[in-house]
Amino acid sequence: MSKMLLSINPDVATAVADTTATTPTLKETAEQISKMDFNEIWSQLLSSAVDLGLKIILAIVVYWIGKFLIDLLYKVVKRTLEHRKIDMSVNSFLLSLIRIVMMFVLIITIIGILGINTSSFVALFASAGVAIGMALSGTLQNFAGGVMILLFKPYKVGDWIEAAGVSGGVKEIQIFNTILATADNKIIIIPNGKLSNDMIINYSKGGIRRVDWLFNITYGDNYDKAREILTQFINEDKRIMKDPAPAIVLDKLADSSVQVAMRVWVDGADYWNVLYDMNERVYKEFGKYGLSFPVPKMNVNITQR
Repeated sequence: MSKMLLSINPDVATAVADTTATTPTLKETAEQISKMDFNEIWSQLLSSAVDLGLKIILAIVVYWIGKFLIDLLYKVVKRTLEHRKIDMSVNSFLLSLIRIVMMFVLIITIIGILGINTSSFVALFASAGVAIGMALSGTLQNFAGGVMILLFKPYKVGDWIEAAGVSGGVKEIQIFNTILATADNKIIIIPNGKLSNDMIINYSKGGIRRVDWLFNITYGDNYDKAREILTQFINEDKRIMKDPAPAIVLDKLADSSVQVAMRVWVDGADYWNVLYDMNERVYKEFGKYGLSFPVPKMNVNITQR
């Protein structure tokens, strides 16, 4: 079959012969050049220069066309993200990533046009990427966590969250870390990798929060009166919402007290002020209405023998 193919197509035979021929050594090349006259050398140099010049011109043309297309794609993606009102942090990250990836593809293309073997460059970049990834595994995890947080938005700046064993208001979301401020203004920096793999409680996501109290009154005190007074306090506080409706219930008959539970809904920003203001008012005014707070007592009986 091979003999028939070679006899039919002599070009194939020539190609096979060329592939089987060994690459000439430097010494053999020098001997071949020494046997050539000046015109032949000049002709080959001129041919090589023209070929290289055409490749350089083509590479320059491809570079400018590629750069134009990258800029065009950048503007289109930017307009799309702005139209969809994507967060500015996400916009910046995605646009930077697109530009870097497209420029890398353009550079590899230009290297190939110039006749340089691109497989070695790709292998070099891949090896460098693996080495850097192993050295910066924790940092890359935080980076990936930051991307997930920016994309899916489990919280935003200004939200009050609880995660990683701490709670606080979100001051800043960085690409590697999230910065929280506690109620006493301690600054806590949490890696995004930990946040992306941990349970997050966002107290601000729903917009409103429920405030819970548990007030203890003494056995024998008038529960109906206590309920009436608490209802009055709720109606006089304009920060407390009427819908959902507040609730006041007798929660539990404890060993030394009657426990009255009260639950109301407020705007998330008013949570702490409403909680503390109600505590203060109940403490100051319950006594005016004949209501008292139980104090734990212990009876000790001493017998003599």
